[in-house]
Amino acid sequence: MIAMTDQASYKLKKLIKLLESKKGRHTELVTVYVPSGYSLHEVSNQLKQEQSTASNIKSKPVRKNVMTALEKIMRHLQLYRKTPEHGLAIFCGNVSEKEGWPDIELWAIEPPEKIKVKLYWCDQKFVLDPLKEMVREKEIYGIVCLDKSEADIALLKGKKLEPLVHFDSIVPGKTRAGGQSSARFSRVREGLLNDWLKHVGEAVNKTFQNKKDLIGIILSGPGPIKEDFMKGDYIQNQIKKKIIGVVDTGYTGEYGLQETIERSEDLLKEASVTKEKQIVQRFFEEMQKGGLVVYGLRETIKALKAGAVDTVLLSEDLDYIEVELECACGTTKKIIKPEEKGKLVCEKCNQQQNILGERDIIDYFEDEVKNYGSKLEIISSDTREGKQFFELGGIGAILRYKI
Repeated sequence: MIAMTDQASYKLKKLIKLLESKKGRHTELVTVYVPSGYSLHEVSNQLKQEQSTASNIKSKPVRKNVMTALEKIMRHLQLYRKTPEHGLAIFCGNVSEKEGWPDIELWAIEPPEKIKVKLYWCDQKFVLDPLKEMVREKEIYGIVCLDKSEADIALLKGKKLEPLVHFDSIVPGKTRAGGQSSARFSRVREGLLNDWLKHVGEAVNKTFQNKKDLIGIILSGPGPIKEDFMKGDYIQNQIKKKIIGVVDTGYTGEYGLQETIERSEDLLKEASVTKEKQIVQRFFEEMQKGGLVVYGLRETIKALKAGAVDTVLLSEDLDYIEVELECACGTTKKIIKPEEKGKLVCEKCNQQQNILGERDIIDYFEDEVKNYGSKLEIISSDTREGKQFFELGGIGAILRYKI
């Protein structure tokens, strides 16, 4: 299976978030999933049967809203000559927040991965589990960072570090306690250290046993304890086989987990987190040198239209849209923030501009980079570098040449 692109994942996550926010006042939101290869004619026939059933709904407003939604879905299906390659998901219903003022909206998506379920459902919310499964992070690494004092177990899900468990040990330092013989103190300490590693091992076994999509585990920490942990009989063999490397760090705790990722580039060279870190680090290095970068919305678009851009970088947390506007002067397009929608006045005729349509800024740049042979990278805010890029404005480009 070809991995979903960052752009496709971003769009699908955004749609899921939007649909999750829609709630029906009654059971009047209709969800339809059509699997790949299934007959649209059969789907239409089922919807006609559901429309007949809906005619028996006691509440007149609910009955009308459900039947209108079904009619709208059937009309939408007529736009397709055959089922799309990956299937089709349709969501339709009354999403009005005001009783008695229906607002029947429809969303349809040809998903980036094949739909495997056939479903018709009417409820107060849309059924989104099949779409959520598509964007569920399937690139997962485990991290165990430990020394004699503390241990942390975490998951690296795509670009996001997810700490799971933290332990503090009671193993004393090597300084002997007053009144104790050196040999006795050493034996006690050794016993406590063995118990500590057993405790960590039990947690590692419990965390990673039968963990779905786990690619590998990285063992890290300062000092030799991690090697003792790996060589000893503390973790199950099938989990030990998942260990892809041992990394030295200067710290444990949350900082040690971050350090593990930074020092594991060779082990994680195919991981999305490494690829993102590398491209953002390159951007900041060029910026420090006053080199091949621009940043900011206007500067990036200007460089792109000049053909000077190699790669556009956009933060996934950006909140810009492209709108098509109309007034007495004609139509025009503009990139704005959503909150500016009610404040759009034409500079020429000084009239309020009507919005004819809108789309996400990612869609805008996706089309533009194709026109100029450039690339587009969506940068998450899950990494330290990604957060720094968003704080800079979240829009920039690496150039082919200086302009």
